[in-house]
Amino acid sequence: MGKSISLDIAALILLVILLVSCIRRKMTSGPPNRIFLCTMLIAITAASFDIVAVVLDNSQNASDSALYTAHVGYLITHFLSAPLHLLFVIGLTDTWHKLRKNPGLQVLLILPLGIMMAAFVVNAANGMIFSVEGGYTKGPWFPLMYVLTMLYIIFDIVYIVQYRILFSKGKILAISAVIPIGLVSMLVQMAVPSALVEMFGGAVSLLIISIGIQRPEDYVDSFTLLMKYSAYANHMKRTFYNDKHVNIIMLNIGNFHTIQSLMGFDPGTRVLKSVAEKIREVNRRMQGYADLYYLDNGRFRMVFFGKNIDKAEPIADVLMKELKQKTNLNGIDVDLTPFIVLARCPEEITDFKMLMTFGSDFHEKNHYTGQVMKAGELYDSNQLDIQNNIDTIIDRALESKSFQVYYQPIYSIAEGRFISAEALIRLFDSEHGFISPETLITAAERNGAIHKIGEFVFEQVCQFIASEEFKRLGLDYIEVNLSVAQCMNGDLPETLFSIMRQYQVPSDKINLEITETAAAFAQRVMAENLEKLTQAGISFSLDDYGTGYSNMKRVIQMPLKIIKLDKSFVDEQNNPKMWIFLKNTVKMLKDMNMEIVVEGVETQEMLDAFSDLKCDFIQGYFFSKPIPKKEFVTFITKANGISRY
Repeated sequence: MGKSISLDIAALILLVILLVSCIRRKMTSGPPNRIFLCTMLIAITAASFDIVAVVLDNSQNASDSALYTAHVGYLITHFLSAPLHLLFVIGLTDTWHKLRKNPGLQVLLILPLGIMMAAFVVNAANGMIFSVEGGYTKGPWFPLMYVLTMLYIIFDIVYIVQYRILFSKGKILAISAVIPIGLVSMLVQMAVPSALVEMFGGAVSLLIISIGIQRPEDYVDSFTLLMKYSAYANHMKRTFYNDKHVNIIMLNIGNFHTIQSLMGFDPGTRVLKSVAEKIREVNRRMQGYADLYYLDNGRFRMVFFGKNIDKAEPIADVLMKELKQKTNLNGIDVDLTPFIVLARCPEEITDFKMLMTFGSDFHEKNHYTGQVMKAGELYDSNQLDIQNNIDTIIDRALESKSFQVYYQPIYSIAEGRFISAEALIRLFDSEHGFISPETLITAAERNGAIHKIGEFVFEQVCQFIASEEFKRLGLDYIEVNLSVAQCMNGDLPETLFSIMRQYQVPSDKINLEITETAAAFAQRVMAENLEKLTQAGISFSLDDYGTGYSNMKRVIQMPLKIIKLDKSFVDEQNNPKMWIFLKNTVKMLKDMNMEIVVEGVETQEMLDAFSDLKCDFIQGYFFSKPIPKKEFVTFITKANGISRY
């Protein structure tokens, strides 16, 4: 029974379509893509040789030389698919530098290929693999090809298992598909020699890899045609995991959002394309051979590795010079504000989380100088480490109950004594020391821990109010801050009521403080929460008044008793225009029967000035910074002249 070439033809058609698809989708750059293209070309060659070999086998007039050439061409190219797949896996893990440093591993990987090639060389003389005399027949060494192929399959499995952390489950399945498909195809063809399924199985394996891994939409930004955030994140994870040294040019266009908001989406996109083209042109002109990325929001990256690592600094200087020049867009000159930071990894930035944290907003935390900056000079490594691990720090603090509540006294001008205090959360971590409230609250709101932290603070305050020492102090109430996330929680009123009932705290002893940021959210849930709490007799303060979110209509509509003037007013109280604004603001708020707290008062001059304005309360370092409860009790006892007994 003659062999059929139908499956070989199907495999050839499928492989050609895949090759054209990869080229059209521009999946041609980078070692993995180039190896994948090479694998497809080799597979196309093998399928072609197999078709010719079968046609000659079925022919009665084929010459031995033609028959031998066709079969040896097929067997060699078909065998090459195994080491090429291994090289593809190595390329995906980006471990070439480790391979170059390990001669023993190099020999181990090359040895099966060398043995197979040597066997083919001597086969011409001894026919131990196959012969064509009297027709194609397999020799006693033919199983050697399968044994050596199995060695590469074992290498594949070991490599995939060792570096599995670098891949998603879907990608592991796609990479590994070639193994079971190849084994089944090999067994079927060994059992039924007339069923030429090996090439078709190989083509199906490449199709699965193309669908599961070679996806340009996952890696290439459609506007700039640079690799996108997901590709950058994956590549950098591999870089740090493999202890690979790279230099990175981090470019953040500081005024990108301004440009896009003023000019619109399409012109903003054209600005991005213009920047991307300059990056490509500089990289090409200076032969940087860097990997190029566009992340989002005007953030670009150039990653240099290997022998090109030292080109990063001169390229950064040239790029800064060119980007500072005006960009003409439809007849309009656009000035960019390029922040460029040169980062050495892992020397300056030691891990993936630190890289992504630092790169996201360095343009917001540093003044624009027009010069290339160095990563190691810009950040406090401990603070960056805190940001990287803040979720773990919060979890540890909740578990160990290491949060502390501090109190900052509030002074009544009319009564000449301290009548209340603001409760503030503080955290001193065992590993990182003091954690700034800004970092803590931002992270807690993001990961949802703010609700547990808020409950902790409120319970500590209620416990304090219920104590005998608080009653001796004669304070009117304690202010407790509510975050945006807490205000949006429908269970907030009942949670607070439950804690107050537990400690028998009357509602007039609690004042809840919300920020202007929270007030800016016109959400139904928040409005209902405020109404329920107000009806229960709890008063409200508006914190940070005047920081940019002020809307008088919203202030009027909210159930506010106290307005807290932000420290920025205090800092500019010598500005004549600011003083006029302050006097009129205070008069307006007083006419609406609202009480006024001035925050950030630090000098006697400030105290006198705001006392003259008829403000009600003063809070600031002039009297006291936030202090632990024990110190607070001592401070109020002494300042208000309270007997200890």
